[in-house]
Amino acid sequence: MKLKLGERAIAKIKSDAKDEYKHDYTAWDKDMPGFGLRVRNGRASWVFQYQVHGRSHRIKLGDQNIMSADVARSAAKEAAGKVAASRRTGEAHPILEQKNIRDEMVRAEAKRPGDAQFGSRIEEYLAARSGNGNGLREASLIETRRYLTQHFRALHTIPLNQIRRIDVANVLSEIKSPAVHNRARSTLSTFFSWAIGRGWVEANPVVGTNKAEGESERKRVLTDEEIATVWLRAPDNSYGTILKLLLLTGCRRDEIGGLMWNQVDLNARTITIPGSRTKNGEQHVVPLSDTAMSILAGIARRDGYEHVFGRTLAAGFSGWSSAKAEFDAIVKLDDWVVHDLRRTVRTGIDKLGILPHICEAVLNHLPPKLVRTYNQNTYENEKRKALDTWAHHLKTIVAQATGANVTPLRKGEPRKPRR
Repeated sequence: MKLKLGERAIAKIKSDAKDEYKHDYTAWDKDMPGFGLRVRNGRASWVFQYQVHGRSHRIKLGDQNIMSADVARSAAKEAAGKVAASRRTGEAHPILEQKNIRDEMVRAEAKRPGDAQFGSRIEEYLAARSGNGNGLREASLIETRRYLTQHFRALHTIPLNQIRRIDVANVLSEIKSPAVHNRARSTLSTFFSWAIGRGWVEANPVVGTNKAEGESERKRVLTDEEIATVWLRAPDNSYGTILKLLLLTGCRRDEIGGLMWNQVDLNARTITIPGSRTKNGEQHVVPLSDTAMSILAGIARRDGYEHVFGRTLAAGFSGWSSAKAEFDAIVKLDDWVVHDLRRTVRTGIDKLGILPHICEAVLNHLPPKLVRTYNQNTYENEKRKALDTWAHHLKTIVAQATGANVTPLRKGEPRKPRR
């Protein structure tokens, strides 16, 4: 059986498995060869099947109850890359890697837990950080896996309790990007804090290593003229549409790039981003202005596609770097990144007289814990008014940039109600 393997397909696959006369049932993904969900004696697990040197192999990627479909698909793509490398260079393919890890873990378990090699504990750590309502977001889980498995590969064969500060510092010194250096460092530090909590190690070897210099806090805010330039020069494609929606909503890049149609409610005039896709894990309801409504209503729905944007069935928009490079060649703005649009919206609505706590609510920034405990107001009406006011401001500055004679709203001035 082949179908698109996603969260909605899991229940159907489990149901089909019950109806099968066999106790071992596998559904294969129609888009990615070798990627499947196996149901055996009522337990479901993600698998990847491939051939190397004429022999078939199947590896288990993870249990379905602790690994989401998107994370499993990412792991399958990583395994497929290793298979391709094995065919070219003769390097160990995934089944051999898993066997080596199992053998290492068996040997390690015969000793003290801290004697286990670092690489043998990564999957257990990732499983502990996923699911259960308090785990990492899927995008963060994928990023954490990449840092631990790729950037810190040199530490994989060293026992946990023998990794020294100099070992960590040597690896970090090879990472040239200040931002990547600091994020990788933070990821490894969090891993060792978890290991300390398990009683496997006594100290965190990341503590005392240097942060990379040169990663300064960004403060870039686009001027009204630059905002108008982005709007007017935005290409007539998915990337251009995303840029406009980011300017209208203040959302994060991936919140709009990964938007799904079931998160859009044109009747209620909202998009609802689930906690699994927000940075703070809290659901974010975004009111839609007339302009945002018009943009979303004008996007054609594609048969079989759950995402509003994106070329594949499995995910939302991709190719951010190449799309921005093409756009930069047209607009030639100084030192800007897509996330600057979010800061621009926050600064802009503040200048229009929106109260600070409403500005923060628009961006889904959580107030202090004590305030959250006693104030359960979600400010939906105030957020809508703020984004309507901001949309009017955008419309005004874009019109002015084209030579139209329009008058902007003064700070705190209410818009006329829609008839």
